[in-house]
Amino acid sequence: MASKILIVDDSATVRQQVRLALTQVGLEVLEACDGLEGLELLTQGNGIKVVVCDVNMPRMNGLEMLEKCAALPSPRANVLMLTTEGQPAMIQKAKSLGAKGWIVKPFKAELLVAAVQKLMQAAA
Repeated sequence: MASKILIVDDSATVRQQVRLALTQVGLEVLEACDGLEGLELLTQGNGIKVVVCDVNMPRMNGLEMLEKCAALPSPRANVLMLTTEGQPAMIQKAKSLGAKGWIVKPFKAELLVAAVQKLMQAAA
């Protein structure tokens, strides 16, 4: 069974770019358009190993979703933030909430794939 990655971003274009990069290396991808939908998918036990998550989204942002994820039963997915935000304070807050990495958009597909694969190995 392929390991699953969840992309949480309110931009359909970004989800499409991330999906393309990850499916090209054989990963199975699920998508959510905001933190609320992402959290729903995570609580359904879909075998998601890694979450690629934006910060700024409607209904529930990425940091709020991270906070809610901390309350989920183990094993929890490793979260990689993919966002236009780059302030050190925000990065530190995300890491304190459990984010394992931070990539600023626009992103290089090969760097994203490498980071996701590293987090998948850590989740194994």
